[in-house]
Amino acid sequence: MFSNFYIQQRLKKSALLREMGSNPYKTNARRTINNRDFLQKYSFLCESEPNAKDTQSQEMRATQETQETIVGRVRFMRLMGKACFIKIQDQSAILQAYVSKNELGERFEEVKKVLEVGDIVSVRGFAFVTKTGELSIHALGFEILSKAIVPLPEKFHGLSDVELRYRQRYVDLIVNEEVKEAFVLRSKIIACIRDFFDSKGFLEVETPMLHPIPGGANAKPFITHHNALGVERYLRIAPELYLKRLIVGGFEAIYEINRNFRNEGIDATHNPEFSSIEFYWAYHTFEDLMALTKELFAFLFERLELAQKLPWGEQEIDFSQWREIGYRESLSQIGEIDSEIVSDGARLEAFLRTNGVKIDKGLSYGKLLDEAFSEFVEPKLINPTFITRYPVELSPLARRSESESDIAERFELFIGGKEIANGFNELNDPIDQKERFEEQVRQKNAGDEEAQYMDEDFVWALGYGMPPTAGEGIGIDRLVMLLTNRRSIKDVILFPALKPSKANYDILLADKGDS
Repeated sequence: MFSNFYIQQRLKKSALLREMGSNPYKTNARRTINNRDFLQKYSFLCESEPNAKDTQSQEMRATQETQETIVGRVRFMRLMGKACFIKIQDQSAILQAYVSKNELGERFEEVKKVLEVGDIVSVRGFAFVTKTGELSIHALGFEILSKAIVPLPEKFHGLSDVELRYRQRYVDLIVNEEVKEAFVLRSKIIACIRDFFDSKGFLEVETPMLHPIPGGANAKPFITHHNALGVERYLRIAPELYLKRLIVGGFEAIYEINRNFRNEGIDATHNPEFSSIEFYWAYHTFEDLMALTKELFAFLFERLELAQKLPWGEQEIDFSQWREIGYRESLSQIGEIDSEIVSDGARLEAFLRTNGVKIDKGLSYGKLLDEAFSEFVEPKLINPTFITRYPVELSPLARRSESESDIAERFELFIGGKEIANGFNELNDPIDQKERFEEQVRQKNAGDEEAQYMDEDFVWALGYGMPPTAGEGIGIDRLVMLLTNRRSIKDVILFPALKPSKANYDILLADKGDS
């Protein structure tokens, strides 16, 4: 693995560092300030009037009495005889260090002979401004904390293997600052979501990730074996059924920020493991959830200081324009399918085949509607749109409308042409729920691998009585995609699922990146 010429050269320098009496992998790093705070704290040195040399000199002398210690990775270095300028990057910012033999003495030889781009270092010194006007740290002490034996690439975006950024995310984060910023924003988004629901009186809970029966969504599960119990277990595809058990138990407003696992395909918006938030609100309806969802987005935009109009590829999403439309109405008004075709299963199937939509034989009417919606409506839903009045067949856990038995009291939120959230009035009739599970079992026996199992314990729980409840799930990964203008889910998951590939570490060394 480490046979490459450039790595061998660095290994020799690592050995030389030991010969010089310095461990190339230290543990005693202590910093007093990060780079961003250093730049802010001493910014006044750059603000003196050009002609006020006396004032500037006094300020400079004052700062020399205040020593700071910074740490970070060397991103650039330029040797100039008995001095060296080094750009040092930590998580907050890049700061320039000036290192000279006058201050470091023999330690300066360590810099000249051993230091390279990629090494992690510690610099102790004082703030000053260079002749070119750059605020920097003047080194009085210097140490290599961790020797990098693999050189960083200079042109990471230019790599021919585009998936290498995902396979070696650690390098991607080092080299591409915008990638790191996207994941910092992701963390802030999740923190804001938690703050929002906490402020609304919701209780954060945790439910199992290993299930005896997969449920809560139509999806193919991952299967594992529990050695101690001697039984098969399923990785969670959704926390829904456990969260609703808690509503039965007396909690009235709960949420869980969770990881889910679905043994399905991988594309621009699907990853086998993903993050979502599910929340359940007793004594409320799905209309209340729609209002709450809009309030959540307003909260996020205010806290994150985002504009109401955000770019989305070559398009723009206007978050000030929210729309609501019924499921079948959307097929005719947005999908431009004749309403008579929408109402007739045979004609709808013929329409789909005529328009090149690949569908399996024997699909039910509900599944045909779903195919038509996915093909002709969903891609057009760019601005936030609530689709309501879903067919019951497509909503096995949602409450049936009292006025229309084939309609579920449910909505889905679409933004940027993709589903972002799904919510509905929860089915709390145990007999109706049992019958729907039985229909799911029939579909599974007929070959539908994503159909749900019979969950007798959940039906039994409903038998104790669940209050009128509305529940919703929001895909966090897709939400982050929207707010960061990323078109691939791989760009918002630190370590996305990828096909197995023989590691080719030498690709990164094609442009060795030494300065």
